[in-house]
Amino acid sequence: MGPSGAEHNNFPGDEVELVLRNKNVILIVLIAALFAVFPLMVTSGYYLGILVIVGFYSIVAIGLGLLLGYAGQVSFGQAAFYGLGAYAAAILSGTYGWPPLLALAAAPLLPAAVAAVIGQPILKLKEHFLVLATLGFGILVYILMKEFVDLTGGPSGYTGIPYLSIGGLVLSTDKQFFYLVWFLAFLTLVGAWNLVNSRMGRALRAIHGSEPAAEAAGIDTARLKLKVFILSAFLAGLAGGLYAFYISFISPSPFGFHASIQFVLMAVVGGAATIWGPVVGAFVIVGLIEFLRWAVPVVLPKAGGEFEIIFFGLILVLALLFRPEGIMSHKRRKQRSEPDAGKEAAGTCST
Repeated sequence: MGPSGAEHNNFPGDEVELVLRNKNVILIVLIAALFAVFPLMVTSGYYLGILVIVGFYSIVAIGLGLLLGYAGQVSFGQAAFYGLGAYAAAILSGTYGWPPLLALAAAPLLPAAVAAVIGQPILKLKEHFLVLATLGFGILVYILMKEFVDLTGGPSGYTGIPYLSIGGLVLSTDKQFFYLVWFLAFLTLVGAWNLVNSRMGRALRAIHGSEPAAEAAGIDTARLKLKVFILSAFLAGLAGGLYAFYISFISPSPFGFHASIQFVLMAVVGGAATIWGPVVGAFVIVGLIEFLRWAVPVVLPKAGGEFEIIFFGLILVLALLFRPEGIMSHKRRKQRSEPDAGKEAAGTCST
């Protein structure tokens, strides 16, 4: 499944990369098998529901991991793409009467199209200017979701979303959604694995290592960054569409600034520049969210919802200080100098 020319690269650590690639394939197969039998052993709807949510977040975090960990672009606007996908699926199926499966297939196209439009100017920005631009975009979309009452239902939310059906099978239980969501999550993992081990993946790593060196090697950095930005928006929109059909009711609140922070945390805590990192990060952050829902009222009975934002902001700072590579990082990708990044990019000039 790896690229045909990968064996010709003679960079330090390539042998380790090859071993890890093979381990990733085996790991994906084993964990997929475990997930296939898990709902048969667990009867609690609560735990299945939590794992369905983790599946949604994993899809978003994998896309963000490609953008952040490989292309080196930070986005605090993923919650907006997640919400656009959710509202697109809900409105197409609920208001316009589209078949739910067709609405789900079309839902990611809206955030992808929006990313294609805003990506060109936004991705020209660097560092904190890029962060502020994506943050502003997320806030703008959140406000529009609240203000377009006739279309989105406003703060009161959008109701009347039909159940998702595939053929004659109506997905109305946690167990059914569990299989669908994690099937798509594993497909996303496999797709991401193939991408990062392709010529495009090597070019993205070169951009992350040193954008000027990558440009000097002939890589169209602006085009590649835009492609990954659109892909991350598409995946967030897909997860949002699944979320809408799972909940059957959506409001703007799950798509606000706090959700964007959580998505970035999932990628950073798990390891953005790894395949499994964003998925592990999704498990960790959702687990912490559930723990806080239980612990905060016990410890601080008068604390409001803002306490959760403060807590996750603190986790993000600590993660960047003490484990910037993430939980799943093997520290195999050393920071390279600009000449090294250019060498890695040498075989990707036509990308």
